[in-house]
Amino acid sequence: MKPKVVIGVVAIMGFTALLMLNFSNSISSYTNFVEAADRESSHVVGSWAAAEDYGFSIEKKRFMFHMKDEEGNVRKVIYPHPKPNNFEDAKQLVVIGSMHDGVFYANDMLMKCPSKYNSLEETEFKRAVPQKS
Repeated sequence: MKPKVVIGVVAIMGFTALLMLNFSNSISSYTNFVEAADRESSHVVGSWAAAEDYGFSIEKKRFMFHMKDEEGNVRKVIYPHPKPNNFEDAKQLVVIGSMHDGVFYANDMLMKCPSKYNSLEETEFKRAVPQKS
């Protein structure tokens, strides 16, 4: 084989391996706080621990609160943005970030809020289904 072909094949294989390595590191799955401690990036699903302290630090420009994951583990979460408007109404939270020294540093946060349309849908469904007499 020609040296250019060998170099080209090795370069393509090296680039593919590097791409796969970076892609696998960027994928994170849903987990709890205990498993998140061993990972570089994680999505932790849970709910706000309302009994614990929470608030926005103007000096440090970050929102801090405690979250309980689906396994019942409670950890402090630091979110580098202001408190979202519907934070207290959220039924479920997903924080995306990493764990350092028992504190979860969230880069992003998703909230599942109760739908105002659920009761409307149930009412419409009851009207559409004829009731037996």
